[in-house]
Amino acid sequence: MTMRTHTCGDLTGADKGARVTLCGWVDTVRDHGGIIFIDLRDRYGMTQVIFDPQDSKEAWDLAQSTRGEYVIRVEGTVEPRPADMVNTNLATGEIEVRCNVIDLLNKSRTPPFPLDDDKAKRVHEDLRLTYRYLDIRRPVMQRNLRLRHKILQAVRSYMDAEDFIEVETPILTKSTPEGARDYLVPSRVVPGHFFALPQAPQQYKQLLMMGGIDRYFQIARCFRDEDLRADRQPEFTQIDVEMSFIDAEDIYRVIDGMIAGIMEVSGHGKPELPIARMTYREAMDRFGSDKPDLRFGMELTDLSDIFAETQFKVFANVIGGGGVVKAINAKGLAGVSAGVIDQWTNLAKEAGLGGLAFIRVQEDGNWKSPIVKFFSETEKAALQQRLDIQVGDLILFAADKPAVANEALGRLRLIAGDTAGIIPEDVFKLTWVTEFPLLERSPEGRLQSMHHPFTSPHPDDVGLLETEPEKVRALAYDIVMNGVELGGGSIRIHDPDIQQKMFEVLGLPADEINDRFGHLIKALSFGAPPHGGIALGVDRLVMLMAGSESIRDVIAFPKTQKAMDLMMDAPSTVDARQLRDVHLELALPDDVEG
Repeated sequence: MTMRTHTCGDLTGADKGARVTLCGWVDTVRDHGGIIFIDLRDRYGMTQVIFDPQDSKEAWDLAQSTRGEYVIRVEGTVEPRPADMVNTNLATGEIEVRCNVIDLLNKSRTPPFPLDDDKAKRVHEDLRLTYRYLDIRRPVMQRNLRLRHKILQAVRSYMDAEDFIEVETPILTKSTPEGARDYLVPSRVVPGHFFALPQAPQQYKQLLMMGGIDRYFQIARCFRDEDLRADRQPEFTQIDVEMSFIDAEDIYRVIDGMIAGIMEVSGHGKPELPIARMTYREAMDRFGSDKPDLRFGMELTDLSDIFAETQFKVFANVIGGGGVVKAINAKGLAGVSAGVIDQWTNLAKEAGLGGLAFIRVQEDGNWKSPIVKFFSETEKAALQQRLDIQVGDLILFAADKPAVANEALGRLRLIAGDTAGIIPEDVFKLTWVTEFPLLERSPEGRLQSMHHPFTSPHPDDVGLLETEPEKVRALAYDIVMNGVELGGGSIRIHDPDIQQKMFEVLGLPADEINDRFGHLIKALSFGAPPHGGIALGVDRLVMLMAGSESIRDVIAFPKTQKAMDLMMDAPSTVDARQLRDVHLELALPDDVEG
């Protein structure tokens, strides 16, 4: 017996008169004057099937007893729907199947939430994640997972055509400092020693280049034990790429083509190639972010020259101390409430500003602000021209060190753009951000890699590593879409002496360098080729292509923001024997040092 001859998305008017067998879940059951109508659903679509007691009283009785989410198999004949009953919203909407056979394959308890997309949105996400296997039945989740599959298939086909080799790298590896905390796995065989789950296959893919693989890629699983946000998961997937005998231009070309293919298979058309580029400095100066959203304007404008001799002491003191005065014109937002301004002021303070100065341009053309009285007529005229100030505009100022002013206005720009409703949802704007700083200061003042310690310094800046390390540019690049960092990479250090120097600049002791990275430095000494690569986040990429607001919407079984799997109730405790096997003993709360 054939379980089914067609899926619930197959049948059209061309199948009129065909005898068919369908299987699926009962979506709805309706009794119309003694005839039972069932909308039967599978991942391919929905088909309306009908049961008439005159065709089979036995089948009609069983159909009448079905409920939502029962699993059934039906046999019947395809009939055209009456002209006034055609459902143009369904691929199968011009037909129905008149059935005289029904098999109940499985009953279902009443689901804890409706599986209708619109209604499910209003259900708390924790409940949906607890019953994720039900949540996945929703059409939007099935579309998202199908899209994810199509994107990854497109990536594999494209990379194969570009002569890349897909190579799997180990999941159990060595713990190395790469920014986030490692997930550790105790070894049963070697007491007191631990594997780490990879934050990324970074060292392995570089070692593959030293092995002569030349062009590698992998759909890689990665793990980071870090505090989560809406766009982060403790385990995630990335498209991992590495190439030998190349420079950054080769990376740009390959990834431009990959992104174009992904967008096309996702139904968004190809972007204009080559993808535009801007330096890190330009991105920060114009947009206050190293992942600029280019779908709207409202750019940051430097006004320091206008206020170079100002009588307004706040601006004068900042400029005199080497800071900047910058502003954005939040066009059309002069009417936002005082409460909104208070919220934005608090946000600016969180970014490091002492406060937020602003000007409301009223309907009569007057500028309403406590700071305007300190401005000269020349300053106001220059301000008017520089910012294209018009009635209804709201000018937001930041006066501080460049980094602080940029970050504060960058945050406000996104919020103001959203408030003004000027950020289009169906537009995709891409850019490469290049020439990142190689190093930055941690909150404690320690030098740390902006990307990772294997990133090559710009050849022109190598001499600054010991004297002015914070001025060294990196041969690093990120690709950004709609204000979301899709991925980042760099040209790697292939000279063992420079790699050793990099570790020393970062303040790593010699014994730690040898313990954590001795294998890499040794490999570099055996004729390592110039190489570089990039990694793109699959979850974020699919999220954007699907038009979703959270990466959890495009992952089959995600964790919560507390890194919990509510469906499997993980993480969970383990018994004492399992702990003994891996030579561990849990400390009681009183034994833990606070």
